[in-house]
Amino acid sequence: MKKLTLTCWLLLAAFSVFAQKPLKGLVKDVSGKGVESVNVTLKDAEGNIINFTRTNKTGAFSMELKNDQIAGYKIEASSIGYKKLVTTVTDAAKSYDLTLHPSETTLETVTVKNRPSLTARGDTLNYRPSDFADKQDRSIGDVLKKMPGIEVAEDGKISYNGKSISNLYVDGDNLLDDKYNIGTKSIPQSAVDKVQVIQNDQPIKMMRKNNMSDDVALNLVLKDEAKLKVMGDATVGAGMPARFDENLTAMLFNKKLKFINNLKGNNIGNDPGIDLTSHNLSDYLKKLDNDRPNALLSTGAAGVPSLPQSRYLFNKAGLLNLNNLYKFNQDLQLRANLSYLYDHRNQQYNKFSQTYLSGQTISYSESQNNTINPQKLRAQFNLNGNADKYYLNNNFVLDYTPFKTSSGFVINNIPANQVLRQETLDISNEFNYRKKLKSEDVINLYSYLNHTTQPENLNITPGLNADILNNGNSYLGLSQYIRIPTWYTNNYASFAFVNNRFVQTYKAGFNVQQQKLNSELYRTQNNGLTEAVSGHTVNDLDWLKTKLYTDATYEFTNDKLKAGLSLPLSYNLIKYSDDINQLDKRLDKLFLNPSLNIKYQTSVENYVTANYSFRNDLGGIDDVYRGTVLKNYRSLFANDAPISESKAHNIAAGFNYRKAMQMLFVNLMASYNDVELNTISSYSLSNNIQQRVVLPLSNHIRTLSFNTNASKYLFALKSTISGGITYSQSRYDQLQNNELFAFTAQTISYKLGIEAKLTNFINWSYLANFSVTDNKAKVANAIKTNFQQLRQQSTLAIATVKNVYLNLSAEHLFTHQSTQPNLKYLFADMNIKYKYLKMKTDFEFGITNLANIKSFDAVYLSANSLTTGTYYIPGRVAMLKATFSF
Repeated sequence: MKKLTLTCWLLLAAFSVFAQKPLKGLVKDVSGKGVESVNVTLKDAEGNIINFTRTNKTGAFSMELKNDQIAGYKIEASSIGYKKLVTTVTDAAKSYDLTLHPSETTLETVTVKNRPSLTARGDTLNYRPSDFADKQDRSIGDVLKKMPGIEVAEDGKISYNGKSISNLYVDGDNLLDDKYNIGTKSIPQSAVDKVQVIQNDQPIKMMRKNNMSDDVALNLVLKDEAKLKVMGDATVGAGMPARFDENLTAMLFNKKLKFINNLKGNNIGNDPGIDLTSHNLSDYLKKLDNDRPNALLSTGAAGVPSLPQSRYLFNKAGLLNLNNLYKFNQDLQLRANLSYLYDHRNQQYNKFSQTYLSGQTISYSESQNNTINPQKLRAQFNLNGNADKYYLNNNFVLDYTPFKTSSGFVINNIPANQVLRQETLDISNEFNYRKKLKSEDVINLYSYLNHTTQPENLNITPGLNADILNNGNSYLGLSQYIRIPTWYTNNYASFAFVNNRFVQTYKAGFNVQQQKLNSELYRTQNNGLTEAVSGHTVNDLDWLKTKLYTDATYEFTNDKLKAGLSLPLSYNLIKYSDDINQLDKRLDKLFLNPSLNIKYQTSVENYVTANYSFRNDLGGIDDVYRGTVLKNYRSLFANDAPISESKAHNIAAGFNYRKAMQMLFVNLMASYNDVELNTISSYSLSNNIQQRVVLPLSNHIRTLSFNTNASKYLFALKSTISGGITYSQSRYDQLQNNELFAFTAQTISYKLGIEAKLTNFINWSYLANFSVTDNKAKVANAIKTNFQQLRQQSTLAIATVKNVYLNLSAEHLFTHQSTQPNLKYLFADMNIKYKYLKMKTDFEFGITNLANIKSFDAVYLSANSLTTGTYYIPGRVAMLKATFSF
């Protein structure tokens, strides 16, 4: 029996071999000489690849044909330096002689020798970091900001030709999940072979054939030697007055295991929490459609000055950041991202604020001395299966963020103290499964489950605003309590019909949000009695929001055009009740929110985009509570309106221009947004307190914006220059002290920068930003405010003697406001570094804020309000550090 089976298998194999026929040919150049290593591809009538090969030394090629059905088959021959040749297959037995003609310009691959170069292949642009790096550059983040077309913001966010990147991959793997700052700061630039910009990035393999993605991603391709062992560095630093800076980082990037694990702490004003920044969080939350409110209480602090954080932050912080990825095989991986941040901050400032109304000016002054203790604990586990036929992604996240602020403050010469405690626990699980059928159609199942608790307590002593909160009698204090536990789930199933370049996707799902808002505002009398301020300062609100939705999406893509039309239809039901405030409401709405997106490739490197969307939205639980809430020591908020409803039209258009060979990048974008609301916030302002009530009144907000950016590498000067202009105008209404004001706010800003290599041992960078803001109210005796600010930053890096490097930097700020004195500041820093190569150690001595500036004045404009503030900042700091690399 075994012999018979083996014989059958051999016969089947033999028939299979004899059934296959070779398709042969010869590829020559115009002189008749055979061309070696030409890519020869056989495609069917629909463009699918049937087989492919390369020519041998004589230019000959041979490919197997599995059957005689060759109708519409074509042979494509392509090679660098030659024009692509396409020939129709008419006879499988025929030998095809193909003649390639030389091509003077090759857009598929551009290589410029003896100077910084880029190579472009399809949607991927390759930078070589070594072409842009200087001897002082340590991390890949230091080099990215010097590359034309790439911009790195102060918070670490990366953009390419005006568009924020969606992911930063390390050798093709998503190790850091959008929190990529630790990667750009830690990975040595010498370990990176290429920085790849991937346009139209589609991480899901099965969707790449009909790719509608417009995302841009960066991929760091590591050198082979960087994958062989654990590498990293350790920093020990001490300084005056009483400063420390410590860091330990270990990294490994092999095929099975990748990790970046980091432990750091400092009190020099560097916030380690920036490493945990999720740069695309707003887009992710929008996709989840879970619009729970943020924290409702605050200390009423003045915010932060318009300075880099390292210049104003008094901190003592530590961070443990662990990022580990294990690949079971090419298609299955497990990732764990764990972090814990502990921070202790101090903040001191004085503030004076004026709000201009018709015939009166509301003003108040205050000072605060704050002690802030933020903590963040995050655990994320991700299981990802990504194959040609299926996609599985399960993401579990736990976030715990206790936050405490203690303040001593004086408002209009009245001293008081406050303590704010906030504690958020957020647990979620997101599941996504896609399956490609034999027909190429795709099934998608999705489920998201989330539970959040966020208790908040605000205590103020002694009691303030007795005329409003205690019948004019003095009292000991106020206590505001809020609890908003939330359950939320979103689930859907979709089916995509794939027909070559046209895809139809039909989706059906539901989401449910259940919340309960409990709040009480208590006062403590001088005799120690604690009581509710009134019956109108208590909330016991139950909220249930349900949405049933369908979505029909139609997408078309070819070599020139990508177009997508989405027609989501939803039935929205909201029920909310509060027996204490005699509230029992129900709202049901049917919404159609269409959107249209078009991208047209005007040439190989350039494209235009156009987008339109119309969206109906309903407000949340914080729009409808009736009991008054003490938001902070000088703000009382309540509502006397139905659920907020908005109708928003948005239209946008853009143009992206790129010339890789010349290293020139230009982008333009214009948009108009029109939002109509059925509610407006009414503010009652006095010198001591503001009270807000949301009222049922139509409100229109119109915003027009335009921005353009350009970046160019100047080969002769070995420099990257960049510039940009941003313009925005908003029209909106404000209701203050029973007066309705129509405001127009307009801002225009300019930026100009250069990264220059002046000589082989001197590098210079310069960045300038100038902005002008105008606010105007359309009433008699119109309220007008004007604000101008110029910020300049410059650094000179000098390689002095062997392995000794000197850095001199300065930052200048100029602020002009028509009713205030001009503000001028000049900060200067110095740093000297010695590289001890035998020990792989850098010794570094630096002084920041050489001028020893200890206070900073700032001016802020908002509609008809002007605020001036004085912040106390760290003075001169001297640091000595040693960094050992391994």
